[in-house]
Amino acid sequence: MINEPYITSVRAALWGAEPIEMPVTDDLLALHMRQGTGALVFPSLLEREDLSPYARAQMKTVCMRAMQQQARLHYTLSRAWTALEDTGLHAVLMKGAGLASLYPSPEQREWGDIDLFVGKEQYHPTCAVMRDTFPNALKFDEELDHYKHYNLIADGISIEIHRVSVALQHPLDEYRYGAIEREGMGHAIPLTLNGLDVRVPEPTFNALFVCLHAWEHMMTNGANIRQLCDHALLLHHYASAIDKPRLKHYLRALHMTDVWRLFMAVEVHYLGLPESEALFYDSSVLSRAKRLMDDLLRGALHTPVSAPYAATNRFARKWHTMQERIANARRMSPYSPAYARHLIVTTWLHGAVRLFAKDRRWE
Repeated sequence: MINEPYITSVRAALWGAEPIEMPVTDDLLALHMRQGTGALVFPSLLEREDLSPYARAQMKTVCMRAMQQQARLHYTLSRAWTALEDTGLHAVLMKGAGLASLYPSPEQREWGDIDLFVGKEQYHPTCAVMRDTFPNALKFDEELDHYKHYNLIADGISIEIHRVSVALQHPLDEYRYGAIEREGMGHAIPLTLNGLDVRVPEPTFNALFVCLHAWEHMMTNGANIRQLCDHALLLHHYASAIDKPRLKHYLRALHMTDVWRLFMAVEVHYLGLPESEALFYDSSVLSRAKRLMDDLLRGALHTPVSAPYAATNRFARKWHTMQERIANARRMSPYSPAYARHLIVTTWLHGAVRLFAKDRRWE
């Protein structure tokens, strides 16, 4: 059962509509905070005169915390970005910091860390500059080349320095995405945030990346509605700039066409994205979109936590990993059967190769 008061309040806030008259219950507040949409919706709900003192205090706390966090993030981002530019290293700002500019007010998009894409060639020099810029930061001991990113905590803010923007399971998908990523990040566009001139991913690539990132969370650590809000606003803001044939090619190359259509159905029917801006919209996936939205709101997309597996036999370990990945693919099949089939096939193919390959030292 879709929570209509929640959906109605999100749609109104996303598109700058008048505040909605509805009961503001404790359950509604908790759902907004769990889905990362509290700072988006609460400013308009605070205009209500019939709020309980508890509800008003809760909403004010969320909004104030989001504003304070953004101030800290912008300060740290400015230090990091300036240090890189001064040394001739050129990053691309990903995810929350850049996407916040798409919202009616940037403070309505909560973001908790700084994601800088630098690519493989600039990866190690960038990590060194960040350590020099933030000498007291908490750091990893190593910046290993098989990691997606290197992480440090500076002034209480997490800075992720990305070699790659998305980690894909199969080498062929990874190879194809690498070429797409180089093109999209290589044509990054300028954006000014609080007086700081930065670069963000080119719109066509960013539409793909935000979709991939949200889907990656759904398959691994769980996702929230805020990520789909990001995607809807991105498509709306850059409606005239997105290259449709190129995006269609990207989606086909990565077997993401069905997932994209699933997202379009959710964003049109639940988040209010105009159908004319929902590229490649297909009404045939509506039943699956409803299931996805319902499970997202119930928090039912989180990957089950498996018991630690401590087998010393390498074949047993690798077989166990393959079975876990196949089970995860099947878990996603109610939402996208096509992508689940792709995952299962690639898991068997890649797993068979890895089963007889030499151990890598981090496995």
